[in-house]
Amino acid sequence: MTSDVDTVSSELLDFLRARTKRPFTETDDLFAAGGLTSLFAMELVTFVEQRFGVVVDGPDLTLDNFRTVRAMTDLVHRLRGAP
Repeated sequence: MTSDVDTVSSELLDFLRARTKRPFTETDDLFAAGGLTSLFAMELVTFVEQRFGVVVDGPDLTLDNFRTVRAMTDLVHRLRGAP
């Protein structure tokens, strides 16, 4: 599973770095760093859903689940039903 975690995390970081031109890490608070808009947050949700084949809705659609790459990676694995 570590390999899958690394893959999800790496793809999220690649997406963020390409879209923002910022050197984010797994633990950076994406929204505290500034410059990310609510429109970008929706783009991020869409990317996660399409790239990883999950549906983010209801109680999972919270800022805390998208605050860091690590939180998004955990969300993807939980929604995929990973142990």
